[in-house]
Amino acid sequence: MSNPKFKTTAKRYRSPAPPRDQSALDGILLVDKPAGPTSHDIVHAIRKRFGIRKVGHGGTLDPQATGLLVILLGKGTKLSSYFMTGDKAYEGTMTLGVETNTQDADGEVTREGDCSAVTREQVVEATQRYVGDMMQTPPMVSAVKIKGVPLYKSARKGQTIEREARLIHVYRFDILEFKLPEVRFAVDCTKGTYVRTLSADVGADLGCGAHLSALRRTGAGKLKLEDTTPFDAIMEMDEPELKKIVLPLARFASSGARD
Repeated sequence: MSNPKFKTTAKRYRSPAPPRDQSALDGILLVDKPAGPTSHDIVHAIRKRFGIRKVGHGGTLDPQATGLLVILLGKGTKLSSYFMTGDKAYEGTMTLGVETNTQDADGEVTREGDCSAVTREQVVEATQRYVGDMMQTPPMVSAVKIKGVPLYKSARKGQTIEREARLIHVYRFDILEFKLPEVRFAVDCTKGTYVRTLSADVGADLGCGAHLSALRRTGAGKLKLEDTTPFDAIMEMDEPELKKIVLPLARFASSGARD
């Protein structure tokens, strides 16, 4: 769903470029997504700003999440499945003592608990239970479709839909900083892993509850956050400047891209 605030602030960027030959600029654009806009907002803004007919993404980020967003330009959209299926890396913050109906900071508080006695060792022990193969049930507020309807639309109507658990793998779940009620962490995982669900599960195991209060994607496959360009900076570029930061399709030839 589009973010109204984002549409308003986007007006400050340069005027949209006129439609042009789609093949003039094909490749992969690594964007450092800010908090606020949806991934689809970013796609739409880049399509309009540079007059590119085909623009897609290689895996969404929630509106309040930041970091590496893979944008596919022109023929690069053929690589969508390649990027969608890659492993992901994140850094995030979970806030102990508060549960929400969305498992993140955007939701309504559903329960509060006392986390004052929780220790770093207890959190480490809890997170390590989720390293390895596991079955994870997608949250109701998610883009997963059941019978063609996204779960978040059913959730808005107050409905709870039965969901099938999915196999995921967590390679690591490390604590970076412990400062109650916040715990900063790093997670490397397979595609389709809901980090907010991991946070909620850890909070449940600790007995005090928790929700994901911040999330930043730091990697997607072999792509890294340090190679991204801030979204605002991209929107101020002209086409020659944009071309300098677009990764050519040849770099991903082994993925099976075709003309």
